Amino acid sequence: MAVTSESAGAARVFFDSSVLLAGLIDFGESSVAPIALLDRVARRELGAPLTAWHCCLELFSVATRLPEEYRLTAPDTRRLLEEVIFAHFSVHDLPPERRAALFDEAVTDGVSGGRIYDAEIGAVAVAAGAQTLVTGNRRHFVPLLRRGLRVLTAQELLAEIAR
Repeated sequence: MAVTSESAGAARVFFDSSVLLAGLIDFGESSVAPIALLDRVARRELGAPLTAWHCCLELFSVATRLPEEYRLTAPDTRRLLEEVIFAHFSVHDLPPERRAALFDEAVTDGVSGGRIYDAEIGAVAVAAGAQTLVTGNRRHFVPLLRRGLRVLTAQELLAEIAR
């Protein structure tokens, strides 16, 4: 199902931390589409977007340890989480009854090392009822395609909405 400007309000779009970070901190060209998407979120044009509690933690972790020219202070990051993420997103966690299955899926999908964190984010997106996951790391979420979740970059989602 393609997301259009008419269907965007009804679509269940899940934002990965990579898109949230690039939408909140201007890294130049790589932030153009994420910033545009977060502008649409602020205008409530994407319905009730979703993210994971893990993405909030990752956003805080990365934003407060970036190189100095991009780094945010902990208070500023906390404020952005409150004013942007908590105010506009439905934040989800993996339900306890899905936790053991996460490891079964990870084994089936050949996940190892740090990729388990992306697998958990994907499992949260599926459990939250997302239809599309938007990320800057598309290849990390390829296994989700077999579970019926569309995986797009911010630029791809923005292009679909513009149609």
